[in-house]
Amino acid sequence: MELDLRLINESLTDIACDALVVGVGRPRGSDRARLSAPAQLLDERLGGLLQESCLRGEVKGSSGEMTSFATAGRLAARWVILLGLGDLERDGPRTLRRACATLARQLQEKGARRVVLAIDVTSLQPEADAPQTLTSLAALQAQVEGFLLGLYRFGRYRSNGPSEYEAACREVLLQVGPAQATYDSSTLETALQRGRILAEATNFARDLVNEPPNVLTPGELARRARTMAESWGLACEVLERPQMEELGMGGLLAVSRGSSEPPYLAIVRYRGAPEQAGGLALVGKGITFDSGGLSLKSADGMVTMKGDMAGAAAVLGAIQAIARLKPALNVTAFVPTSENMPDGRSYRPGDILRIMNGKTIEIVNTDAEGRLILADAMSYAAREGLTPIIDVATLTGGIVVALGHVYTGLFSNDTRLSEELIAAGEAVGEKLWRLPLDDEYAEQIKSEVADIKQTGGRPASSITAAKILEHFAGSAAWAHLDIAGTSFVDSPKPYQEKGATGVAVRTLAEFVMRRATQG
Repeated sequence: MELDLRLINESLTDIACDALVVGVGRPRGSDRARLSAPAQLLDERLGGLLQESCLRGEVKGSSGEMTSFATAGRLAARWVILLGLGDLERDGPRTLRRACATLARQLQEKGARRVVLAIDVTSLQPEADAPQTLTSLAALQAQVEGFLLGLYRFGRYRSNGPSEYEAACREVLLQVGPAQATYDSSTLETALQRGRILAEATNFARDLVNEPPNVLTPGELARRARTMAESWGLACEVLERPQMEELGMGGLLAVSRGSSEPPYLAIVRYRGAPEQAGGLALVGKGITFDSGGLSLKSADGMVTMKGDMAGAAAVLGAIQAIARLKPALNVTAFVPTSENMPDGRSYRPGDILRIMNGKTIEIVNTDAEGRLILADAMSYAAREGLTPIIDVATLTGGIVVALGHVYTGLFSNDTRLSEELIAAGEAVGEKLWRLPLDDEYAEQIKSEVADIKQTGGRPASSITAAKILEHFAGSAAWAHLDIAGTSFVDSPKPYQEKGATGVAVRTLAEFVMRRATQG
């Protein structure tokens, strides 16, 4: 059943629901929680219960804090929930998004079916003459995004999976506050739908990454790319081995040799400006399972390798969102997909492969396969004259060593492109950090027998991997997002369950939307 998500403008005291959610903040420098305007209104009907809890320190107003109050018939709602929003001056959209995700997870577990969000952030921000960090439209979008991201569960393979959440939220109503009422209804609806689209696209990508590798084979990933494209009016073509051989895609063909599953290259096209030539390219690494090939990983190292196609999931999720948001820009998503398995036919250390653009690579370690399939896909995008080319990949363990699980690594040959991606990430709550690509790092990937080596060794491994990819961008502006540290969480968070994060979907969609408005 699809979630009923809509705007309302009704008296809060008369809305029948399981949970009526209002905001409470903790302004910077304050030692006490502060009720939002809707919370103050309800507090009058509840005999000062909410304010009293704040004064006693029972409600602190910290981000993601939830405090429930039974209304005992004094309101039409069964429960009033005070949702802590912390200090909205510091990081308004991200704070609100995470708080709403935490809220959704907890309400889902409690079986709340009808929820009303009356989170008026304007009354918790600085006074009118001070800079506002969170507009009411951005707040509306952030609430929707956060709530839908928090509702996400992947339980389809549990025998009781679907029934476990049948009692979960079915109706989410967002109260139009005084600040939002200054906008016309279509503007508000656009903000709501934008939040929904971005969250649903992210959850689509999370589904792909969370699928087991015996289900999501390269062929199945290509099929789902085609199905998604057909659902949203996108053109899709899927290249198979004969076409790859004709095109000279030596990287993708070599990586797939050890698997019984053939390789594919799915190409999904959005034409938002059909009168214009070219457009930009999104390229996502689609290794549906990575054993390491002949350079075999340890058993522990393979446990999460079903997620080695998170880059592919990100670009497919992004182009789904783009198709629904309809920016006036042409975007093409390239998804090279394969398994990397050990077999008598597997490619080997010492092999020399020729990529589609004619450059040769000396193989050093078969567990560095992602750059090979990306090289062919990027070469295809460069041949089509697409710019910029943005690739997304769970490429290196080195990026986890460098940045942990907080920042996505960003590498680029173009400063403006880097700045735009970082700004887009900030807008949607995804952190990117640019790392260097100085020419000195190219020394590590020099080969005596080929144009380049496949790896530059352990020192600066994420940088040298990016230096390899740089060879296949042609003359295009190019950026590489290494999401190895941010695409998956090993344990549940208050705002997210264990598993795929869907990172980069919303950053890429936001980047494209901004590019389209720039003309």
